[in-house]
Amino acid sequence: GQGPGDWFGSKEQDPCRGLSIPVGPGQTLDLRGIFPPLATPFSPTQEVDYAQLEGNLRRYANIPFRGASGGVCALANVLGAPLCQLDRLCREGNWQEARDLQHRLIEPNTAVTRRFGIPGLKKAMEWFGYYGGPCRAPLAPLSPPQVEELRGAFSANGWL
Repeated sequence: GQGPGDWFGSKEQDPCRGLSIPVGPGQTLDLRGIFPPLATPFSPTQEVDYAQLEGNLRRYANIPFRGASGGVCALANVLGAPLCQLDRLCREGNWQEARDLQHRLIEPNTAVTRRFGIPGLKKAMEWFGYYGGPCRAPLAPLSPPQVEELRGAFSANGWL
């Protein structure tokens, strides 16, 4: 049956398994690093890693109950419309389209967060017509080879 903690229905109804979120005192959420780090639940072969998905859901499940009402998405600074489209596709249950779009967003997102950070995000913002401003110390702008690697992350996925 379906309990109040189940996110996707019963195990019999959904191949995702019934994902329930444990509740209890003393749970904490580590917000160090990349807010907090979430690995994509998709493998390079486009298979869903349900264990990773469940871990992500557990990690984020209690955020609304701690006063949060949204998230921070660096990629939204340059690809806001596709991220809104991804949200819409998920809300409408268009899972295949959402998965295909998510796969095109993974590499650029990694590039402007973990790989090149703020300098990468500022460079990408320039390409999309936005002004991110110069990097402030101690950050330095990307080197020419880094710029080309960043450009590759966006162009290989059809964004440039």
